[in-house]
Amino acid sequence: MTTGVRRRMGVEERRQQLIGVALELFSHRSPDDVSIDEIAAAAGISRPLVYHYFPGKLSLYEAALRRAADELAQRFVEPKEGPLGARLLRVMGRFFDFVDDHGPGFSALMRGGPAVGSSRTNAMIGEVRQAAYEQILTHLGLGLEQVPARLELVVRSWVSLAESTALIWLDGRRIPRGELELQLVHDFAALAAVSAAYDVEMAGILVRILADEPADGPFGELVGRLVGLVPGEASGGTSGGASGEAPGGAPAGVPRPR
Repeated sequence: MTTGVRRRMGVEERRQQLIGVALELFSHRSPDDVSIDEIAAAAGISRPLVYHYFPGKLSLYEAALRRAADELAQRFVEPKEGPLGARLLRVMGRFFDFVDDHGPGFSALMRGGPAVGSSRTNAMIGEVRQAAYEQILTHLGLGLEQVPARLELVVRSWVSLAESTALIWLDGRRIPRGELELQLVHDFAALAAVSAAYDVEMAGILVRILADEPADGPFGELVGRLVGLVPGEASGGTSGGASGEAPGGAPAGVPRPR
């Protein structure tokens, strides 16, 4: 008969273990409801030993948020291959995987949790939003120095919309998750289309996006749904303006997805 010997962890290894344990507990309950005693018990160590590695619950909470923020930012990373609509749909799938798996932790990250107002927490939240913003620009083939003002407004608004939609969805999950993922992709196209109606440069960006979209892709589906809502289209035609331009001077004739 052999007796197992518990291996003593190094300082950094133990810190990472405690962060993982805390994040797991925060994924199921609000960080406000999780005590240091529970974290210690789940890690198999004493309460005083937790304080040896972290001076208080807030510092452990912030370390757990740091890991969650880094993981969440990675969910927006997507190879630049194929139509934009399909890429955004895959991104939304991974984003909601995180939201689904870390519900209370996600809410705490986005709302600040016990660290409301903390400069470190606010910085982490800002980093996640900025990472998502930059990834979407990458999908559009643009660098930070090339972004038109209206496009920045569209992308940042969409990132905020995805965040708020996920938070609302967590409160009861009343809408099927898959429908929300697709709706958010449609929301991106809708925000871009409205902006294109007021700005020639945005119209050009939208034309470039739609030129690569298949009719059976997410953006093509949105066009089909919208066309079905327009009486003129349903009956075989619509009346166009005499100038052939959209409101605000943007060029008409934005192509439908192929």
